Amino acid sequence: MAKRYGLTGSIGMGKSAVAAMFVREGVPVFDADATVHALQRPGGRALPAIEAHFPGTTGPQGLDRAKLAAIILADPRARKMLEGIIHPMVQQERRTFLRRHAARPLVILDIPLLYETHAERQLDGVIVVTAPPWKQRRRVLARPGMTEGKFRAILALQMPDALKRRRADHIIHTGTTFHRTRGQVRALLACLLRKAGR
Repeated sequence: MAKRYGLTGSIGMGKSAVAAMFVREGVPVFDADATVHALQRPGGRALPAIEAHFPGTTGPQGLDRAKLAAIILADPRARKMLEGIIHPMVQQERRTFLRRHAARPLVILDIPLLYETHAERQLDGVIVVTAPPWKQRRRVLARPGMTEGKFRAILALQMPDALKRRRADHIIHTGTTFHRTRGQVRALLACLLRKAGR
């Protein structure tokens, strides 16, 4: 069975870029965010349940993310309700992914809220992606539609970066150049493959 390593990091830390580096190195990566988007796009499996609990947030174009986000940020109970819809579906897709790649030496599970959902209990190790706060802030505020208020609200829902780093088995720093970050990824992958006996 493939060794399972979780990949996580707060918003704007460069997790998606690091996940893409693992993919380029030939490692299967399960992207929880991409799975959620697929569930919520036109025809997605999650839409009927979301519409039933949050009327008016879905339509022919799939989920109206802005409308739902406004509800979620205003009411923590609504977030829990949405998680109750989405998480079981994501877990089902993850099980399918793990069966498909069971013969590989290792796989990466890209999970944004890994510690917040206690997913580390089912993993062989956790890789945390981090960057200096100033770089994180600059990256996030450069995103279309992002504001200082939204940024603070998102951070409030996430475990602080310092705590994630303390709990991590491995850390990738992205506050440096692309080549240095890729070098960290390659060195870590070589280490993990040795541990897996490959």
